Amino acid sequence: MTEKVRVWDAPVRLFHWSLIGLFAFSWWSGENHEMEWHRTSGLAVLALLLFRLFWGLAGSRTARFAQFIKGPGTVLAYLRKAADEQATDGHNPLGGWSVAALLLVLLTLVTAGLFSVDVDGLESGPLAEYLNFDGGRAAAEIHETAFKAALALIGLHISAILFYQCLVGRDLLLPMITGRREREAGEDVDDVRWSPVRAAIGLAVIVFLVWAVSKGFRFLGAGGL
Repeated sequence: MTEKVRVWDAPVRLFHWSLIGLFAFSWWSGENHEMEWHRTSGLAVLALLLFRLFWGLAGSRTARFAQFIKGPGTVLAYLRKAADEQATDGHNPLGGWSVAALLLVLLTLVTAGLFSVDVDGLESGPLAEYLNFDGGRAAAEIHETAFKAALALIGLHISAILFYQCLVGRDLLLPMITGRREREAGEDVDDVRWSPVRAAIGLAVIVFLVWAVSKGFRFLGAGGL
């Protein structure tokens, strides 16, 4: 029986699949003008992204940005031998930068949405009051542009998965579901380990922060009223 090694922790996998579902729901709610749902979904996406940033610094080995964001020389060296690539411990150098790019675009998308105002000034993000109307409309345009960029990056991401699945013969989907992949002959890689306590503390802080954002930070001045 082939031995398996754990390469993805539970928080990374939950983030991955939750983000897919919430992004799709945000798209649907925006297209159907269900703005209350759209705002709620956007805040949930914000919480996921902030947690991923935290987990990229405090998470397991393969979750950390330092493990998969490499310099240009490493990426070029990887591209030269990509056809002979062996299974990697987490993201490969090129995939790591694609993940970073997608996170950056999604953060831009959500942040712009927080400040956006529609053309009639009837619908707005929870932080729109901190900008004038023109600023809110500019944020809405950035929101729309970032959405298109996110779609393009997601398309590239799916294409890369299909490339590895169909042409290289490496399954990238199942490990992101189960957290495990087959250990290759002679490979000496330990299972990733993570701290549930650290994850819970980080999540609690982020949930509070997103709640504060949803209120437009207005509660900060409540004591002086």
